[in-house]
Amino acid sequence: MEPVGSAGSVPGGAEGGSQVRRRRRLSPGKRLPAAPLIGPALVIALWAAASAAGRLDPAAIPAPWTVVKTGARLWTDGTLPSDILTSVRRAASGFAIGLVGGILLALASGLSRVGEALIDGTVQLNRAIPALGLIPLFILWLGIGETFKIAIIAIVVYIPIYLNTHAALSGIDSRFVELAEVQGLSRFQFVRQIVVPGALPGFFVGLRLGVTGSWLGLVVLEQINATSGLGYMMFQAQNYGQSDVILVGLVIYGIFGLVSDSAVRLIERRVLSWRRTLSN
Repeated sequence: MEPVGSAGSVPGGAEGGSQVRRRRRLSPGKRLPAAPLIGPALVIALWAAASAAGRLDPAAIPAPWTVVKTGARLWTDGTLPSDILTSVRRAASGFAIGLVGGILLALASGLSRVGEALIDGTVQLNRAIPALGLIPLFILWLGIGETFKIAIIAIVVYIPIYLNTHAALSGIDSRFVELAEVQGLSRFQFVRQIVVPGALPGFFVGLRLGVTGSWLGLVVLEQINATSGLGYMMFQAQNYGQSDVILVGLVIYGIFGLVSDSAVRLIERRVLSWRRTLSN
């Protein structure tokens, strides 16, 4: 009898090694350090190079260093911190309401046929109506204060959270339901052990879209009957032709969006660490 690891076992080992190498070639490879920052850094580098070479009109697109100087001046004047705080408060309030509403509606619709009949069609109808198109009606209902802005942001947020969470709930394999019934799980145990883990991937997709949507909605809302916030600052800068101030606002919106999305992705990787996916 040949000993284990002798020449007779080489072909199998070579074939196994070939399969491992093939799998490594098909996978994306290891995650690059600071990967989310590479793209934005490249854009800024190209922007700076074009500005230094005189390829961009300074009146239309100021250089990055001009934008930084303008941002520092606005921060020193106290204008920028106040506007940032106002915008963050609006976005956070609308996001929190939309998050809770989206989760509750998705659970009620995804776990009950009666709930689905009552809720899903209404949400799909709401999704077909542009949220920003509701602004005139909400101003008539709620006035031009903070309430209508927060309400619109909540609508922008809850829709993707509901859609993705509901789709994840509906996509749970029915064999898991049969297994839970065989094991004698209670309704609460079924939701906690099967429904929640199965719906989390879809929920996090909706959460990322909702976080981004809260900032996108805020950009528009703060330019409508507002007296403070980053959008108001940009609207005032437009009236005076201050493109550098407008770019300061856009950069801050972009930073907030990137940071919040990265935070959600980090939480997703921690919560779903049991999954083995291409992103790991």
